[in-house]
Amino acid sequence: MKILVCISNVPDTTTRIKFVENKLDTTGIQWVINPWDELSLTRALELKDNNPGQVEAVTVAHVGPASAEPTIRKALAIGADSAIRINAEPHDAYFVAAQLAEVIKSEQFDIIMCGIESSDFNGSTVGSMIAEFLQYPSVSAVSNISIENGDVIITREIDGGKEILSLPLPFVAIVQKGIAKEPGIAAMRGIMMARSKPIKVVEPTDVEPLTDVVSYEMPPEKEACRFIDADKPGELIDILQNEEKII
Repeated sequence: MKILVCISNVPDTTTRIKFVENKLDTTGIQWVINPWDELSLTRALELKDNNPGQVEAVTVAHVGPASAEPTIRKALAIGADSAIRINAEPHDAYFVAAQLAEVIKSEQFDIIMCGIESSDFNGSTVGSMIAEFLQYPSVSAVSNISIENGDVIITREIDGGKEILSLPLPFVAIVQKGIAKEPGIAAMRGIMMARSKPIKVVEPTDVEPLTDVVSYEMPPEKEACRFIDADKPGELIDILQNEEKII
């Protein structure tokens, strides 16, 4: 059984974003593995450790230029066995999903794990698109994956409870918070081993993105906080009703 974890290269959530001439200014940005993808990788490695002989290898895949390789190396340091980088700018979700689908076709993975969204664009579409390209079954809102007696058991969150499913291989799991308790941490030995682990670079397939970024703009500055005397509820009601128009 081979597991593929799709990872995104995103700015650290504490990064202060700036734009220069309508382009993202990458100066000083600390790039990290997308948090949901990092949790996916952690769970995939747990499955390998807990099921020796059943899970053969865990691979990570990323669509991006060579500048993303330090982030890929982090995934290898955490414990992934190998990595694949599709050598292209990740134009939009459709383009990324198409590139990953082509890699999956050629490599024949059994379980494909995708974080529910990336922390930069929050699109929540790549995992489902991959499944559609491949005509694989997919499950969303996955909070746990386990292997029991050779069967893959999935737990997903639903309104008011949980749903437990068993799927035939291969399939796509779109995971959310809860798939792992804490993201894996690279030990010194893992960091040293990551230097010799392979990153397979493949050229992109010919796919036209469906969307194009026209412009960026920062959100408007927030107004100064206004304090209303607790003894004057009428003033607060007047503001909410006549100025903010929300009641």
